[in-house]
Order: sequence, then C-alpha cells, then structure tokens
Amino acid sequence: MHKQNTKLSKALKHKFFKPLYYLIAIVLLCSHDLFIKLETYFLQPNQEATLSLFNGTFEKSDNIITRDRMLDASVVAQGERVAIEATKWEDQDSTITNLKFRTGESGTYVAGVSTKARNIELTAEKFNKYLKSDGVFDMLQQRTNDNLLDKDVVENYQKHVKAIYQVGDTKTNDWKTVLGYPIEFVPQANPYDKHTGDQLQAQLLLDGKPLAHQLIFADFIKSAHSHQHGRHEADHTHDEQEHSHSHSHDDAKHTHGNSETESHDHSHDEKTKDHEHSHNDGGHNHEHHDNVDSDKTHTHTSGQQLRTDDNGVATVDLTEDGIYYLRTIYMARATDSDEITHRSKWATLTFEVTHAHNADAHAHDHEHEDHIPTWVFVLGSLMIIGVLFFIFRKRA
Repeated sequence: MHKQNTKLSKALKHKFFKPLYYLIAIVLLCSHDLFIKLETYFLQPNQEATLSLFNGTFEKSDNIITRDRMLDASVVAQGERVAIEATKWEDQDSTITNLKFRTGESGTYVAGVSTKARNIELTAEKFNKYLKSDGVFDMLQQRTNDNLLDKDVVENYQKHVKAIYQVGDTKTNDWKTVLGYPIEFVPQANPYDKHTGDQLQAQLLLDGKPLAHQLIFADFIKSAHSHQHGRHEADHTHDEQEHSHSHSHDDAKHTHGNSETESHDHSHDEKTKDHEHSHNDGGHNHEHHDNVDSDKTHTHTSGQQLRTDDNGVATVDLTEDGIYYLRTIYMARATDSDEITHRSKWATLTFEVTHAHNADAHAHDHEHEDHIPTWVFVLGSLMIIGVLFFIFRKRA
C-alpha cells in the first residue's frame, strides 16, 4: 500500500508540477528586447544619474538581467573603455536592473551590455507568432517557403545593446567606438551633432562585418525632460520661460524606474502606419514568444521599418524631439547542431535627439521687424542736418 501511495504521489506531482516547471523555464530562459535607458541622455559633468536595463519593451521592463548573464558591461569615454563592476548593479522590483553613477568630464559617452547565449524550446505555433510580432519577417517567409510552419524549434538567442549619451557641451569621437559584440549598431555620425529634422545613418555589424539587407526598426518616444543645455542648475529657456518636452502618453510621465505602462500608439511614420504597437495589458509578460497564447495582437514593429544597404547602413529619419531606439533580430538556421534549430542575435541602440540650440536659431533679423533700419535713420538725420544748415545760412 505504501508503495502504491508513493507511486500515486509521484504521478500526481508529475501531472500537476510538470506544466509549472515548463512555465518557470520559459520565464527564466525567454528573451526580451533589451535596452539601455536613461531618463535623459543629456547630462552635465559630475552629475549623478541612473542607467537602467529594460528587459521587455522600451517602455516597460519585465525581468532583471542577472550578473552571470553579462559577458560585458562597459562605458567608453575620452578614448578609454572601462568595465562596469558587477557589484555596482542594483535590482529594482525584480524587473529593472539599475546602475547609479556620476558622470565624468564633458564628452560623448557610449555604454554597452552584452549577454550570454541561451536556448529556448518553442512550439511551431508560438515560434511563428513570435516571428511575426517581433518583426523577424525574413525567417517567417523562409519557413513558409520551405513548408516548415508546423515544425517546433530550439532557438539559441543572445542580446547586445548600446546607448550613446552626451555629457556637457564638448563632443568627442567615442560615439564611433566598435565594442566588438557579435552584433551591434555603429552610428556613422555623432547623434549629438544631429537635430530634429535631420537624418542619422547607422551601420549594423555582424561579427565585425557589415550586415547587408537586414530588417531593422527605428522608433522614438517623446522625452519628458527639461534638459540643462550647457548649464548646471538653470533650465534652458527658448522664447518662453519654460522649455519642456511633454510625454507622448497622455498624462503619464516617463521615467527610468516606472514599471507601469499606459496604452500607446506610435503612428507617426506613414511608411509603417499599418503596423500596430499596443501594450494594453499592463500585467502581461513580454517573453521571447511575446505572449503568443494571447488573442490580442501584440507587435514590436512600430515606427520606421528599414533595410540596411550593401554596406550594412540604414538611414533613420529624426522627425521629432525624443529618445530614439533602433532594434533588430538577426536569425539564421543552425547547421552545426543536432539540438539547436535556429540562432538569433538581438541588437538595440538608444540616443536622444532635440532641436538645434545655437545663436543662429535664436537670432532675430531686425531688418524684418517693424523698427526703423539703422541706415535709414542715419541717412534721414544727415538730410535733416543738411536742410537746417542751408536755412540758417540764408538767414545769416
């Protein structure tokens, strides 16, 4: 009887806990988009700031990044690359990984994080939905062409992310630093030499070589900061007493530590207005398969949909003030493994763009105002003096 009870107990445990084990495995092993975020990417020298890792979407992080997953975490400034100590990271609410730091001298800085590769098993249905929702359209088309839409997969994935931020007014060449990640975006100009209305070209490197014809997505959120342009404690003023950038999500303020999210829609780009970007379910997990069990359409393909050229370069339109982010997932079939069917490499790049702040942009052309031009005033004065001179000469 005891043996029968033991067998029954084991059977019940197997029946009820096996799905739980699978669920835990999915949560632990699933991949998200990973971004390096700051509340503002315009900082001042010797300023305290917080750099955050958002593991989920650009506006909501669902999981922390454990230190053992980081292959590299470093900052480049003044031509020097410095590793970030693992002990410096702090976890917030089990969803966000933060690094509190103090900026150095004025310059353009690069921060990067590279993670280890992991495997995940996905059913054919979940894999197909994830390819569609995350914009891995080339692989989805390949599976369709090869009649493999009903095949389950084991995917090996890894993530490599960068952010570029500006400290003070001095621009340095660190923005062009190649960190040597398996996949990474490298801008072709300093983002902080660009302004709203400009374009920025970024090259995508795969194992150090240009990745041609790769699909990437570029989007932005309107920044909530009132940045200190070249000053320490005074807000920058522009015609009005207060210059602010309102958040694009109604009354919700965007901060690096906010784990809540509001419904939003990025429909600013006509080229991709058919792509919906919605996060209506504030409590869902952004797993590697993007909640594919849900009946709701959930996509990460908002904004500009771009292709790199033969040199791996894509051109991003900087249409409005805001924090911009580029994302891509390079995926290929695995031919060197009996277990793994696909390998993917994820990359993101973030930076901020604002309108031009220079003397020419604020100068007033007095010749177009209602005031009398100086040359007219001088000429008129000379004529009056001349008339008076002749009048008094005749009287004399």
